Amino acid sequence: MPKLIKPTVGRKVWYRPSTTDTTGPKPMIVSTGQPLDATVIAVWGDRCVNLLVVDIVGNHFPVLSCTLLQDDDVPGVDADGKTVGRYAEWMPYQVAQATKECAAS
Repeated sequence: MPKLIKPTVGRKVWYRPSTTDTTGPKPMIVSTGQPLDATVIAVWGDRCVNLLVVDIVGNHFPVLSCTLLQDDDVPGVDADGKTVGRYAEWMPYQVAQATKECAAS
């Protein structure tokens, strides 16, 4: 895998919502175990982006200053060892493409 994939505005990523994303006055509607579609709308760094997230029924949600997992980053876990959401990750296709480009150069 390449060391880092540079995030840019317009790139697609997978969004893993947190518990608080799925509760509240306008919760994200999710399907258990599936990521949500997200588009990068601002870049703050290689591991921090703003996203426009679309839930499974088409509702749009801005998510600001979201962690973008890179390299061998792992998501946080709670006291029970369960993965804690609210992070973005590259889709496997994008990782494969970046790996091919890295190997070719």
